[in-house]
Amino acid sequence: MRKLLAVLGALCLAVVPGAAYAADPVKDPAKKVIKIGVTQSVDSMNPFLAVRLVTGSIQRMIYGFLTVPDSKTLQPSPDLAESWTTSPDGLTWTFKIRQAKWSDGQPITADDAAWTFNKMITDDGAKTGNGPAVANFQSVTANGQELTIKLKTPQASMLDNPVPIMPKHVWEKVKNISEYDAEVYPTVGSGPYVAVEHKKDQFVRLEANPQYWRGRPKVDELQVIFYDNPAASIVGLKKGDIDLIGRLNPPDFESLKGDDNIVQWNTQGRRAAYLQINHGATTSDNKPIGDGHPALKDPKVRTALHYAIDKQKLVDEVQGGLAKPADGSIIPPLYKDFFWEASGAEKVTFDLAKANKILDDAGYKKGPDGVRTMPDGSRKLQFRFSIHTDTPIEDKLAEYLTGWFKEIGITLTTKRLDSSKFTEETGTTALFDIAISGWSVNPDPEEVLGTHLCSRRPTASGQGGGTESFYCDPQYESLYLQQQKELDRTKRADTIKKMEERLYTDAPVIALYYPNDLEGYRKDRIASITPIPEDKGLLYGGSGYWPFYTLEAVSKDGVTAESGGMSGGVIAGIAAAVVVVLIGGFFVLRRRQGAADERE
Repeated sequence: MRKLLAVLGALCLAVVPGAAYAADPVKDPAKKVIKIGVTQSVDSMNPFLAVRLVTGSIQRMIYGFLTVPDSKTLQPSPDLAESWTTSPDGLTWTFKIRQAKWSDGQPITADDAAWTFNKMITDDGAKTGNGPAVANFQSVTANGQELTIKLKTPQASMLDNPVPIMPKHVWEKVKNISEYDAEVYPTVGSGPYVAVEHKKDQFVRLEANPQYWRGRPKVDELQVIFYDNPAASIVGLKKGDIDLIGRLNPPDFESLKGDDNIVQWNTQGRRAAYLQINHGATTSDNKPIGDGHPALKDPKVRTALHYAIDKQKLVDEVQGGLAKPADGSIIPPLYKDFFWEASGAEKVTFDLAKANKILDDAGYKKGPDGVRTMPDGSRKLQFRFSIHTDTPIEDKLAEYLTGWFKEIGITLTTKRLDSSKFTEETGTTALFDIAISGWSVNPDPEEVLGTHLCSRRPTASGQGGGTESFYCDPQYESLYLQQQKELDRTKRADTIKKMEERLYTDAPVIALYYPNDLEGYRKDRIASITPIPEDKGLLYGGSGYWPFYTLEAVSKDGVTAESGGMSGGVIAGIAAAVVVVLIGGFFVLRRRQGAADERE
């Protein structure tokens, strides 16, 4: 321990305040800068590849989409497409692309949108982030400012397309999308901000885009700063090294109480947390992949696991009461139209006796040590539980699950992975048994539903995909196609609820709870910020860029309260929390990844 402290002390002395990456505050004292702390690192600055929540949030600030959620209703509203029409049969959509400019001054045309969609249609590597969004496209063409999309079948979610439109004149030069990291700055975008710098696992720096069609944002610069340890981010917020932090775990959120300068933001969230079960993962050409335990292929085993989970206790003990138990839907109750909850005999409740009986009846007998074996006696029911490293809340979850599963004759061993390895093993290589996961759902849920399609499984070479469960079920696929072409919202919602019921009963995933949206910001740095939706909505975790476009910084005598680059305070605060940073080379004595790998 003394040696460790000595090393940390030496490294702290090596920190060089003032060698920060951003603008020198002495040279530009009036620059308005807001610093956003995040506990999840960017997976890729390439929008065709990125799947993580933090990356999706940054993309919304950099790139325009055909439409964006309205800040009040969350219904589709104009973005790069200023208007649209559809044919009577619902198969042809025509969008009028607004007269606007890319951040490099080049005009935005329908050709940019057509190139983006066609690249995804023809290139498997470009499907990773949002593949299902174009799966129903028959053709995409452009004529000046007019974009025409012809569909194979009617598509109800057409106005909620999650694909950012890319500048053709920049991206058509990329030879291999699946290997392109997009680390060329400044980025060329059409959103309110432009990315000007990124250091992997460390920070992203954004500057206001003067070419933005709505008008330049009121804040000159956003710094998205990654904290390897959630506790360090809380220290940073309290010290004033960052101005806002979202996606907080309950203990961190509660620790903000009593600080007059910090506003605690607690509202209904847009995310479901669940267990991902390796039920026999395959690639998109139906070849087995990974090393999942064979017992998990049996839906009876998965159902028994479900009955062995006390979700209310998890809400009370793990989430501190700041969540709602999930008794069905992977779509949170925030979206009332699409939310589904099991009831009656269909509802899985905490019942260890029933879980044991299910396994007994299925032939999984307990041995002398109390651990069950496969019906043929070939293997014990010993499962790995993949979580993120250095995450106390996930460790606590693992403790409860381990105890309950032991009561039904199943051994659970915790496997801790850093964020990148976790994403790889649970989304591409399938080297897991059970994993903690979750998804932040958009106002139209088609994307999260699409993550459980056969087509979202990776190819044999590991390309494409974007799966959340390696699921491939004919019944689910049929229901997906039905909802996709149903233009009556009520009828479509009924079909979507049947899809959620199928996931609930077949259990490739087991929903645990819906976490509240827990955030905090400094009112001495942020003068105003508008949530989305505007009535009791979300800030950092919202489904649009509106909070950060409307953001206003507190000024003192005409000068932003905190301006310029990453300050010595940020460095000192992070060092104090034992995440030691040397800016310049930006060396990080990495503690293990602490944030849940929340995906978009």
